[in-house]
Amino acid sequence: MTVTRTPTVKKTLLASAIAATLAGGALVSTAAQAENTLRMAYDADPVSLDIHEQLSGGIMQLSHLIYDPLVRWDQSLDFEPRLATEWEQVDDTTMRMTLREGVTFTSGNAFTAKDVVWTIERLKRSPDFKAIFAPIESATAVDEHTVEINTVKPYPLLLNLATYIFPMDSEFYSGDAPDGDPKDEIVKNGNSYASAHVSGTGPYTVTERQQGVRTEFKRNPDYWDESSPGNVDKLVLTPISENATRVAALLSGDVDFIAPVPPNDLERVRESDDAKLVTMSGTRIIMLHMNQKRVEAFEDPRVRKAFAYAVNQEGIADRLMKGFATPAAQMSPDGYVGHVDSLTPRYDVAKAKELMEEAGYADGFDITMMAPNNRYVNDAQIAQAVAAMLARINVDVDLKTLPKAQYWGEFDDRAADMMLIGWHADTEDSANFHEYLTACGDADTGAGQYNAGNYCNPELDKLVAAANEEIDLEKRAEMLQQVEQTLYDDAAFVPLHWQDLAWASASNADIEPVLNVMNFPYLGDLVIDAEDAE
Repeated sequence: MTVTRTPTVKKTLLASAIAATLAGGALVSTAAQAENTLRMAYDADPVSLDIHEQLSGGIMQLSHLIYDPLVRWDQSLDFEPRLATEWEQVDDTTMRMTLREGVTFTSGNAFTAKDVVWTIERLKRSPDFKAIFAPIESATAVDEHTVEINTVKPYPLLLNLATYIFPMDSEFYSGDAPDGDPKDEIVKNGNSYASAHVSGTGPYTVTERQQGVRTEFKRNPDYWDESSPGNVDKLVLTPISENATRVAALLSGDVDFIAPVPPNDLERVRESDDAKLVTMSGTRIIMLHMNQKRVEAFEDPRVRKAFAYAVNQEGIADRLMKGFATPAAQMSPDGYVGHVDSLTPRYDVAKAKELMEEAGYADGFDITMMAPNNRYVNDAQIAQAVAAMLARINVDVDLKTLPKAQYWGEFDDRAADMMLIGWHADTEDSANFHEYLTACGDADTGAGQYNAGNYCNPELDKLVAAANEEIDLEKRAEMLQQVEQTLYDDAAFVPLHWQDLAWASASNADIEPVLNVMNFPYLGDLVIDAEDAE
């Protein structure tokens, strides 16, 4: 399927674009809409249709619409078979998976083990994914419906990784595109064949895409999962970055499903007779990096600690997030193996000033800061609050906030002295935080891919690597807790909070069964009650 791409509209034109989309004849009546169409409004648009271009929540949400993983998490964080029906640990470094038969891609090509092998090889060369797939040495097609995945060393999280293996159509993406470039090339923040052409096994396929304005999906008529209760034939995704506009669109009936619901509007949505609100405690850490290669002062741990002491995490959670966040002092949330109970936020302005004076910066200095303004809940306001807090220790912050589509290119370039990022552990495991956010940068392995602070502690990298080979889970937890303690002692970053999750829908959409703490809704299983809509 080929789709068109258009530039992202400016924020001032967004409301009119939404109105045009909703009025554009996608649905002809309320009853018809409720029967088979879900109109969605997320806070941002997926950056690409190439699911290996960026490791992000938006791309993962898209992946679960147009592809299927080998296995997926259920709401209890257990593994649910999808394109892999069975698996067996053959030896310490080999897992054999039996694949589902009778599955076809939307191109008409049959799904086989060669597609799994091809996909894993592509993941291993993706700039964003190769770090978490580094433990995989190779994948081999034993026969058409059996694949063996071999790890370099014993690895306790191979099934966790399998939740990120969405087999792609190897035949469809082989060869050269009309422009002469390989169809399987991965282009960050650019155009490629895979960023505009789709052939998946999932419940939906893309029929129209105007990037930043509208993406339309239709139900895959040949979808393999006949047991799925889903009855939605059509999805229309309209990105609405403004919180108030997104909520108003739901409450007025212009859209049927929104995410996220901003903290300021939780009660308003909860009290509406025409809307349904679902909330969950979150595991996504929101944090700030301090770039040690751009600012000499950040090389001094006393300065980094001063910044950590200057930021009032509890105040941000209470006032800006309206209690819809958990103040953080580490990356691992409660329940993750690396979580250290004794680590708490250390807000103390007097202590921050004392540390700045000790380091020789009593008069402060100037820095630049960048943050997105439509990726995380209240992200721009959080950055503004932090800038005001740092002013109390004589740090003058030149803050710039950008839409998500523009921000990630700047983040990849490390374009500011401090940069805000949120991270949900891809493997639902503590090690993943360090591998991406605080590990020493390594372009070959992908380690530290999102470490915009350029913090580097080789001993911690070794400890995480050892933990990822440790099959004694109690011992492994102790190792990862040591990592969190060291990062805290080094003030490797400024932790802010774990962002809670909230979704809302029209009252006739049964969204709760398809939601999860990973924030990857399984919309292929969504049931809409058409009678209620009428």
